[in-house]
Amino acid sequence: MSVYEFSVKAPDGTEIPLSDYKGKVLLIVNTATGCGFTPQYDELQAIYEEHQKDGLEILDFPCNQFAEQAPGSDEEIHAFCTGRYGITFPQFSKIDVNGENAIPLYQWLTKNTVFEGFGKSPMSLMLSGIAKKMDKDYKNNGNIKWNFTKFLIDRQGEIVARFEPTADLKKMKARIEEVL
Repeated sequence: MSVYEFSVKAPDGTEIPLSDYKGKVLLIVNTATGCGFTPQYDELQAIYEEHQKDGLEILDFPCNQFAEQAPGSDEEIHAFCTGRYGITFPQFSKIDVNGENAIPLYQWLTKNTVFEGFGKSPMSLMLSGIAKKMDKDYKNNGNIKWNFTKFLIDRQGEIVARFEPTADLKKMKARIEEVL
């Protein structure tokens, strides 16, 4: 199975087959507009501007499952992200990434990756506490733990890396450049 077997919804409800991105390197990210990690949009946009010409696409999936940090309609979220952060990469309809209403793409992503930890920073320690309250077994499953979890997909549609929201974005960028 590869990422190309899934379809996702555009904000207008149109089904978009991910096979439209065949041959591209993808960074799939669940986002939120009111999160401490929301400023990552700046770095994601910079990476996109630098590497879109090389075949990178960043696919943005707003999600309101973590402390309701993505309120608003798809249109309001898109207006915020383009107005405040100037994003130009594709943004899709708001989704669930965990639970019975998780879209099939995220069911596949979470079943085929493992959580590798948040690291040791103060933010990492805080997130570990939050994750443990939400899921006592959080360290032992692939569920999304918070906003801005990222998945790197190679040109063949296979998952090559997972980056938690606290991951060093310079290391993530270097990994993207290796895959490109």
